[in-house]
Amino acid sequence: MSELPVPASIFTAVSVLDSLVRIGMRHVVVSPGSRSAPLVYAVAALEEAGVVQTYVRTDERTAGFTALGLAKSLNEPVGIIVTSGTAVGNLMPAVMEADHQGLPLVVLSADRPPRLRGTGANQTTNQVNFFGSHVRATVDLTAYPEESTGEQTVGFNECLAALTGRDAHVWGNASGTPAGPVQVNCAFDTPLTPNDAAEQILPQWAQSLKEVERPASVIAADPTVEPWLGSDHLPAEGYRTVVVAGDGAGAIAAEFAQKLGLPLFAEPSSNALFSANAICAYREVLSESLGQQIERAVVFGHPTLSRPISALLDNADVEKAIYEPAPVAWYAPGRRSEKPYKYIADLARFAGSGHGVSVVGSEQSWLSAWVQAGESRRIEHQQNIDRYRESGENSGRAAALALVQDAWNACREDGASLVVGSSNIIRDLDLGVVSRATSPRVYANRGLAGIDGTIATAIGISLAGESGKERGASKPQKVRLIVGDLTFLHDASSLNIGPLETKPDVEIIVLNDHGGGIFGTLEHGKLGKKPVYKNAVQRYFTTPVDVDLEALARAYASSGISVKIVNV
Repeated sequence: MSELPVPASIFTAVSVLDSLVRIGMRHVVVSPGSRSAPLVYAVAALEEAGVVQTYVRTDERTAGFTALGLAKSLNEPVGIIVTSGTAVGNLMPAVMEADHQGLPLVVLSADRPPRLRGTGANQTTNQVNFFGSHVRATVDLTAYPEESTGEQTVGFNECLAALTGRDAHVWGNASGTPAGPVQVNCAFDTPLTPNDAAEQILPQWAQSLKEVERPASVIAADPTVEPWLGSDHLPAEGYRTVVVAGDGAGAIAAEFAQKLGLPLFAEPSSNALFSANAICAYREVLSESLGQQIERAVVFGHPTLSRPISALLDNADVEKAIYEPAPVAWYAPGRRSEKPYKYIADLARFAGSGHGVSVVGSEQSWLSAWVQAGESRRIEHQQNIDRYRESGENSGRAAALALVQDAWNACREDGASLVVGSSNIIRDLDLGVVSRATSPRVYANRGLAGIDGTIATAIGISLAGESGKERGASKPQKVRLIVGDLTFLHDASSLNIGPLETKPDVEIIVLNDHGGGIFGTLEHGKLGKKPVYKNAVQRYFTTPVDVDLEALARAYASSGISVKIVNV
């Protein structure tokens, strides 16, 4: 490599990025730094040629979650370029979330060369396999590309395979593990900047990638779905079965429940909330007598929101199954009690038909009983919402329910996607809206359900654009984000978007309930009413805040993001 016409660092950067573009990477988030310069100059050439789109964020944590939002919306590899040292550490929360959601983030971490490691050189720490079990694959490129296939080539190929869900040994086959994040650690020695030869080569190389097509997915869909949905066949047996649609369940959960005549418990980010079978306030109804009659439960997606659902899925007296046509990232095989089914037709036989099944001791049908009970709960909540709108009486969480209901309806009207923060807000949405024939696309970081990076995630989803995966710049899609005050404060610096950057189309609605209100709904709420625990609960759990949120929002007005503060 000493005889190369370009610096070895530039050659490595070009080789790495070339492979990533060829497997489908079209978006890269960059955090400024010196050691990462070879990657930056190479990716700048790619953007100039219209091969990729780049986004610059000065805060690496913001960069990580912006990339996560892009990957969540596009479901394709998204790169994050950072310099060495603490910059890499700031990506850990986003990588952890991507791990549990199975999102293909590519951490391109610049590093010092081996000769400087362990010497106390500036911004030098151990970055090799930094993310441990939270990445699907990792490689330390100290001299890449290799003259012949060696450990680095094999490791990099494993990263490429992990990003696309492929088998690293048989590229045309799907892997037995879900796609997910990887770390490509690039050890760059000086010089870090292009020379005269690179000035000529970089644009030519970038132009050569303009016509490269994304490879086809190797993850096969369930072939029984369309034939089963299109048939009139129903299982011969009937059971008191319920369908649980967790995060990412998708339309198939609603279609499954609809065809079999089963109650559907659809979390907001399941994106299955458009069925007449969706039960309003299902987690409250679960605590009533109907919940004790459930014989079987079928799970789609990743359920995370409520303890009643967790209790149902932990109940040894209830037979349980999960739809798993492909490997999932959110749980380890064998660690849950549900029996996995790869094919929807087999799952239907397990679930049985709800048509003709009645509740115990009544002629009322199983489905209609759930629908009626949910409707009763919905009316109660709506009465509270109406009183709040008319008089300001905030019974329970009427103010929050009114807010999420307004946001939901606004998204239905203008076609915006809805991003929801963790804690109380998404649970309010779970109670405050009802199924409609059409519903907005809902996103939430439910892999680990943290409040980290929520604003940045919404920005990334917006920047993914209306044109989706089409090559070239696309118009940002409209996104409406609902968060609590703590979630907003936790990620407010993500509103720092420079004047040279593409502005997202995001509207943020902040419910300011002055601290961590979710703890009031848990055991801590009861304890907080006792004098002996009142101060501890308030200080260590609800953590009241005293920040002028309107002033903070104005300070970031140049981001182009509108922020509305709702005080309760």
